[in-house]
Amino acid sequence: MNQTIDRTAQIGLLSQEWNTIEALVAPLDEAGWRTPSALPGWTVFDLVAHVVGAESWLLGEQPPAHDPSRPKVDVRSLTHVRNDTAVANEIWVDRLRPLSGAELLERYRDVTSRRCAALRAMDDATWANVTMSPVGSVSYGRFMQVRFFDCWMHELDIADALGVHVEEGGPRGELAFTELAGGVPRAVVKQGGAPQGARITFALTGPLAKTLCIQVAGRASYVDSFDSPATVEITMDSGLFVRLASGRTTAAEHADKITVNGDAELGRQLVGHLAFIM
Repeated sequence: MNQTIDRTAQIGLLSQEWNTIEALVAPLDEAGWRTPSALPGWTVFDLVAHVVGAESWLLGEQPPAHDPSRPKVDVRSLTHVRNDTAVANEIWVDRLRPLSGAELLERYRDVTSRRCAALRAMDDATWANVTMSPVGSVSYGRFMQVRFFDCWMHELDIADALGVHVEEGGPRGELAFTELAGGVPRAVVKQGGAPQGARITFALTGPLAKTLCIQVAGRASYVDSFDSPATVEITMDSGLFVRLASGRTTAAEHADKITVNGDAELGRQLVGHLAFIM
């Protein structure tokens, strides 16, 4: 499941995403900024600080110096830190924590504005250059789709933490879902243990309604349809699917919102081990 969009459209959606996050957090008081999120150890403040850090790094900037009045944290010792990218993320977040929410918001507005300008100034050759990213060596434009997805997920994290509704469909939601859906076939085998020959249907309702058909034949891959009935059909809201796949919640917490037809044991196994992003 792939979706390629042109540079202008990609930059436009990324700019919209940054503006949406800004609108979510702009009204917050300091207590609101420090609301815990679904991500281990991170508050709403930390989610925004992460975006600030990632976009600052892409502008060639370094994290602020450690504040000597604060205890120094060995971020590698944190249980949710599993790779060098996570280490870099945690360093940025930790170094920005002494700021107030209002100060962080000003920094966020500044860095996202400069990033938009930098992206719009790029030519097609630069956009096509191969660079390292969290998904390996890809074009810079592909990397920006990964950045977009990360920001979109954190929009949902912020909204969930604050208990507010955001629009999960539309062009931004569709592009983000495409990014997430690319990893689902591998997840149903690696995490979910789907056996050879399995035919799996995820029937998603809600703002990103769609039917995902996955065939396990040598490897798991999407197909348009099956030659015989699905081994298991799992129905749930698209928002719940996104949050399960991204490890934000568990199937056990939402059992009444998931319907399994066919091989019930395989269905329970799949929804219970769907998380592959964090």
